Amino acid sequence: MGIFANVANAIWARLLDHKGKVTSFGGFLFGILCALAFKDFYPDLEHSFRRRMRRLRGPEIPHLAPGQHDQVRLEDHTERKSSGLVVDSNDARRTLDSIGANIAVGVEGLVGHTPLVKLKYLSEATDCEILAKAEYLNGAGNSPKDRVALSMINLAEEEGLLVPGRGDTIYEGTVGSTGISLAAVCRARGYKAYICMPDDQATEKSDLLLKLGAIVERVRPASIVDQDQFVNLARRRAEEHTDDSDKPGRGFFADQFENTANYLAHQNTTGPEIYAQTQGHIDAFVAGAGTGGTISGVALALKPLLPDMQVVLADPQGSGLYNKIKYGVLFSATETEGTRRRHQVDSIVEGVGINRLTANFSAGMHLIDDAVKVGDKQAMQMARWLVEKEGLFVGASSAVNCVAAAYLAKKLGKGKTIVTVLCDSGTRHLSKFWKEAGNIEAAEEELDLEEILDGVK
Repeated sequence: MGIFANVANAIWARLLDHKGKVTSFGGFLFGILCALAFKDFYPDLEHSFRRRMRRLRGPEIPHLAPGQHDQVRLEDHTERKSSGLVVDSNDARRTLDSIGANIAVGVEGLVGHTPLVKLKYLSEATDCEILAKAEYLNGAGNSPKDRVALSMINLAEEEGLLVPGRGDTIYEGTVGSTGISLAAVCRARGYKAYICMPDDQATEKSDLLLKLGAIVERVRPASIVDQDQFVNLARRRAEEHTDDSDKPGRGFFADQFENTANYLAHQNTTGPEIYAQTQGHIDAFVAGAGTGGTISGVALALKPLLPDMQVVLADPQGSGLYNKIKYGVLFSATETEGTRRRHQVDSIVEGVGINRLTANFSAGMHLIDDAVKVGDKQAMQMARWLVEKEGLFVGASSAVNCVAAAYLAKKLGKGKTIVTVLCDSGTRHLSKFWKEAGNIEAAEEELDLEEILDGVK
């Protein structure tokens, strides 16, 4: 033990001087020891770093060794070079399998999973993030009614009310979009479509229905208590079909206003899609209501997950739903005797607004926190603003939604995330809403958002 102690003391004396400071030889020796230790530790550190990089890259991009960036290995003639990276044939097969799994089947496969788009300039103008669910990109009838049509038909088939190939005809009373979606899905499923609609709607809608092979019966505008009102007429036509032994199959009345397959379509698909696309970061959802299926379904899907999220109704002038939400009374000033001009709501806006409670609206009405009233003037100005600023050509109900979303953004304050819906394209509103809104001139003065929101309440 004495010998070892003497050797240790000698080494220690070489490392430290009499003042306890490291000598030059001690520093040199310490550096060698550190280098040898790091040399042994470095491979583990490098491997850990490369494992982390592989996780960040994802499974489809393999790790490359140094100097391998421009190499192409030809093994079994199945590997390929992509962006300078060597891609293993197994990775390529997995990628192709993934692409194949996403191929839509039939027109039904084009319904749902629509993108959520940030309205860039509307967001900048309000200091909020305004996101719009692009429902006009549904691939059957190009509106949120694609989801509803598919849901109603699926449920009717499950209950045996519709049988493909039997000669059944689906009857519906609609102002346009639901009929178009039904006509498209009917063709894909082997049914015929018979659509009853008011004759004061934009002619593009009935023209499109005819091109899709639907029978169209345009009728005079009337109150819901009138048996010849378009919804009541569709119900009667379905009954007449079923009772007529000379007609093939049976008649099925879709009944979008009262058929709860409507709101269930949005509760089961639209709402969950919005939640996933926003990762649950939503301060408010804004939408109009015709049948009420969209706002009710989305509210029923999101409110249990996001109890602090506001659900806000966007209502056009002449509709009674605004007063129902704000004051508990279903009434519009245009209902006063002698003042009413139209069968449903006193507005050029089509597709939203109503003066009665439907089963679909009632299903989620208790979850609606507030309402915004939007006039025709504000809707038309917003439609023009969306073309000028965003390059989006949308219909009347989409413009109403965006006015309400912008108004709410100003009310809630900076930094909020508000989701709304772009329902359909402006091409369905050329002869009416856009005829009033007018053309967009290249050199015209830009609209100011504050002016558009003036008068909204």
